[in-house]
Amino acid sequence: MPSQAVLRALGEQVKLGILVFNGKFEVSIANKLVRELFGVDEVAANALARNLEALLPPFALSQSREAGTWTGSLPIGERVITVHLHHHAEGGNEAFLAMFQQLEGPEDYERELQQRHAELRQAYLRLNGTQEKLLQSEKMASIGQLAAGVAHEINNPIGYVHSNLGSLQEYLRSLFTVIESYERALRAPDPKALIPEIDDIRNRLDIDFISRDLPQLMAESREGIERVTRIVRDLKDFSYSGRDESWKLVDLHAGLESTINIIWNELKYKVTLERRYGELPMIECLPSELNQVYMNLLLNAGHAIADRGSIIVSTGVDGDEVWVEFQDDGAGISADLRQRIFDPFFTTKPVGSGTGLGLSISYGIINKHHGRIDLESTVGEGSRFRIVLPIRQPK
Repeated sequence: MPSQAVLRALGEQVKLGILVFNGKFEVSIANKLVRELFGVDEVAANALARNLEALLPPFALSQSREAGTWTGSLPIGERVITVHLHHHAEGGNEAFLAMFQQLEGPEDYERELQQRHAELRQAYLRLNGTQEKLLQSEKMASIGQLAAGVAHEINNPIGYVHSNLGSLQEYLRSLFTVIESYERALRAPDPKALIPEIDDIRNRLDIDFISRDLPQLMAESREGIERVTRIVRDLKDFSYSGRDESWKLVDLHAGLESTINIIWNELKYKVTLERRYGELPMIECLPSELNQVYMNLLLNAGHAIADRGSIIVSTGVDGDEVWVEFQDDGAGISADLRQRIFDPFFTTKPVGSGTGLGLSISYGIINKHHGRIDLESTVGEGSRFRIVLPIRQPK
């Protein structure tokens, strides 16, 4: 294996700046090009690793430790230097190899910029794809948590529609019996002679009650079917991935109502919901993403209420912006937690009860809409989340 002296000699011949140092930033090799680049002699070369640490972005060392390498550009004086940082760890010891390449002219600099742009674009596309998957998975996880409640909301109207159909079957049988008695009377030589028999059948089958109850029964059944149709439509709209969804002008109140429909079974046993809607113009937005924000804030408000409480949903216009507000009288949020509630994976719920992504994703969606989320909260009194959105997205 070559000695350190041989490695140093080889390093002096390389047309790249070479700097080798350990995890304590102790330098073992610093070739001539590196010394010239930083303007130091061999005696002062031991300080180069510390100088480099101060110049590097804060994530460069950690990324090289995790991925094995990091590449970037550093301005040193009036020059732009490309740095390739490599990391190796073995037996509790770690070593870094930094290679420096000076960009000599505009062409090199342009080529370097284009390469960095391509790398950034690829990183952005990967991040955007990951964000879409995270957004959809959180949305579907939320719907999964609500599935039992949605099933209950559907089963209720289906149950009484099924019961009404049973009653309708009995009513039809009775009506056909009366119709048959009228047909016999019409075919008889003396129809009036059968009037007592017809009256008896009508009384026995309670035809007068059937004639009063039948319209109500049909109206209830129609209402039940419409309720199921509305829930299924709201669920379909809410669960839509949004991948191909374009910006459109929508009524925010329609989105609020469909979201409340979906989650109402989660809230109705302990929450009184009050609507204070103002007159809103049509808003340019991605409606299914805003629906997810509404759901997250409404469910969080419900979870903040221990036994019984109220949620007030308000809307209004302020200049070129509209706002949607969710106010609860639950436990409230302490000042130290308010600083962290929008952080990814941060949750105050017990383990297994929440992902900690709901508010983080909501914050990202509102930021994407060039809006903001304001929070006011007092421990023991409740919280108020206000979403502020532009009426039209900036060009």
